[in-house]
Amino acid sequence: MKTFSVAAALAAATTVFALPSPTEELMARASSASLTAITVKGNAFFNGNSRFYMRGVDYQPGGSSDLVDPIADPTTCKRDIAQFQKLGINTIRIYTVDNTASHDDCMAQLAAAGIYLVLDVNTPLYSLNRANPHPSYNTVYLQNIFATIDAFANYTNTLAFFSGNEVINDDLTTPAAPYVKAVTRDMRQYIRSRGYRAIPVGYSAADVNSNRKEMAEYMNCGSDDERSDFFAFNDYSWCDPSSFTTSGWDQKVKNFTGYGLPIFLSEYGCNTNVRKWEEVKSLYSTDMTSVYSGGLVYEYSQEESKYGLVTLSGSTVTPLADFTALQTAFKATANPSGDGGYNSTGGASGCPVKSANWNVDSDALPAIPSGAAAMMKSGAGKGAGLQGKGSQNSGGTSSGTATQGSGSATQTGKSGATSSAAATAVRAPFDAQPLFVTAVALGFTFLGAVLL
Repeated sequence: MKTFSVAAALAAATTVFALPSPTEELMARASSASLTAITVKGNAFFNGNSRFYMRGVDYQPGGSSDLVDPIADPTTCKRDIAQFQKLGINTIRIYTVDNTASHDDCMAQLAAAGIYLVLDVNTPLYSLNRANPHPSYNTVYLQNIFATIDAFANYTNTLAFFSGNEVINDDLTTPAAPYVKAVTRDMRQYIRSRGYRAIPVGYSAADVNSNRKEMAEYMNCGSDDERSDFFAFNDYSWCDPSSFTTSGWDQKVKNFTGYGLPIFLSEYGCNTNVRKWEEVKSLYSTDMTSVYSGGLVYEYSQEESKYGLVTLSGSTVTPLADFTALQTAFKATANPSGDGGYNSTGGASGCPVKSANWNVDSDALPAIPSGAAAMMKSGAGKGAGLQGKGSQNSGGTSSGTATQGSGSATQTGKSGATSSAAATAVRAPFDAQPLFVTAVALGFTFLGAVLL
């Protein structure tokens, strides 16, 4: 009986201490393992040791009026990826996905075509309210965006996540900035705490001259846990016929020279006149590559705003004149040789001071809601998809102000990524658990021998 008791105790001890953590059960998506995960170094993106420039399009067929997840349907993906390859792009941006759907097939197709995904985690029902951000920054909202991270984190061709898009769209909405930054902090903390590779998280700012620089500085100031991994903005100031100086793009290089994070254009392509895509030559030249890492053309499909490159009708894709012109511009423009003159040291910005166009009283951020904080260890669980009840007034809001450093990882799990780049993106801590289990086993073995 004593021997049985010792053996039972040993079995119980092994069960308790050798149980996998939640993150160990998240297997890597083999479907996209053919692409190396993109990393951040200084103020640039890298594919291994080579500088990576985004050449991409914004992709949301149907737009916001007919909201459909474009990468949940393998047939749709096959139809459009053929056109992406003709354009010669390496990145797409998607504004809304269904975080309950399977994306394995489409992400595999994209990977096979050498295409990465930049993904917005918000949906119309689960997002911040710029007019009244505090109630909308709540546990239900964060749970859904964490679930979206879970759905895409283990694809190596998930390049980056957007924490928000154009939440601040004028000077009057700048008080929402602390909430945008808090969401960015929370997403970065969730990624680290759940043991994923270091997937970049940042914000896509509106084309607003009066506070664009302040927003960029704000997203890059404070402690390391509060700072973004990159900054992007939508820009429609280059309207053909134009030039690097006429468009004012030379000033956008000057204004951000020395900025410590990667910057790219999350939307571009003014359609006031015929689009010849003259800006492509500047965007991928050394006039800009010391500061900018490329951009994403708005947009793939023709919607009500008339920015489309193609028209869609069932399985038929009809390229428009803008498609052909962009294809020509991309083919005629190579990336600069070497590293493009990037800033290898990076570094934080100073926080902007309150002004007439920047109405933010303090550098402090709202504390993460307690229910969302618990998900750092427990995981988010299933998302709401595109048909959820919404989150903007769901309760479980922030109850105070965060202390700097509170957004650091609360638990380190084992990354599910398998690529070499993904493996080196986050240094895994030494895991003493196997040694502890071994010690327990040896101890009980010795005790059993003595009792016998």
